[in-house]
Amino acid sequence: MTGMALKQKTVLITGAAGFVGSRVLECFFNKYPEYRYVVLDAMTYAGDLRSIPDYIQKSPNFRFVKGDVRDKKLVDELVAQANYVIHLAAETHVTRSIVDGKVFFDTNVLGTENVASAVRRSPNVERFIYISTSEVYGTAESEFMDERHPLNPQSPYAASKVGADRLIYAYHASYGIPSVTIRPFNLFGTCQHPEKVIPRFVTSRILGEPLTLHGTGASERDYTHVDDVARAIDLALHAPAEKVVGEVFNVGNGKGVSIKYIADLAVKMISSDSKKGSIVLTSDRPGQVSRHAADFGKIQTVLGWKPTVKFEDGFANLIDWYKANPAWWQNKLDMRQVPIEIGKGKKEMQ
Repeated sequence: MTGMALKQKTVLITGAAGFVGSRVLECFFNKYPEYRYVVLDAMTYAGDLRSIPDYIQKSPNFRFVKGDVRDKKLVDELVAQANYVIHLAAETHVTRSIVDGKVFFDTNVLGTENVASAVRRSPNVERFIYISTSEVYGTAESEFMDERHPLNPQSPYAASKVGADRLIYAYHASYGIPSVTIRPFNLFGTCQHPEKVIPRFVTSRILGEPLTLHGTGASERDYTHVDDVARAIDLALHAPAEKVVGEVFNVGNGKGVSIKYIADLAVKMISSDSKKGSIVLTSDRPGQVSRHAADFGKIQTVLGWKPTVKFEDGFANLIDWYKANPAWWQNKLDMRQVPIEIGKGKKEMQ
């Protein structure tokens, strides 16, 4: 240092009142307390400010803005002030997208276009991290899916994320925006909305309710702990540009876990006095992905990333958290199931 203070870096995180965003914010804040953090969140049903620790909310380096990524003027204003942009804001629930897909395309595609356009126009943004999803791949055509796997979305949600994913690719190719796309596989951890399968199973078991499985529960997902994803974002944000800008990286565990296994694990690890059956089978969900596991070799080679949280350990930790924090999730219980048509006009709660 020569007496000149370094300019304070500003990180804009969209959707940081949600599950992944709040955890990414917390991990970054703890590691880089000197940064300034701006959160943009529309506070839909999936957002909850209680997911952001009080010490962060009270910090002079934190600013919360309630707003929508579809608000172009607001997005332009906030991106212009940022050095780093992490775009997580999205509609993410597969079943809800089957009921009504329009909002998914409005937020996930048009909202992302607003953010990407603002990044293109801003001379201050050094790195733009776009969080895509492994759902863009659809069902695996090989045992492990790498970044070259065909994009075969099987739900309106997945299709909307394909649109945004390729939009980011096009904006980098056309305008040279400093983007990195991360495709996380299925995520789990604390503060996840009980509409998602793991917290739905855990809260149902805590309440002594049966666990509902689509089909036979044989479909497999690659579950990665949210802390491992936060670490991947950190590496991508701070890596030399020549290593990562314009690239796509899978983030996953490389291991498929069946939904039936998760249900059985919840029954095993959470005692219940309920005399109801432990597991109930229902119709398979339309557009169900049957097999899903990551090849994360690229991010391991380029950035040295690999998963560190074992699924069973992370699962035990989140059980403890949901048991200790019923006030966080009890008002969300009516969102755990959605009525969808399964054929011939018949509706079922899934």
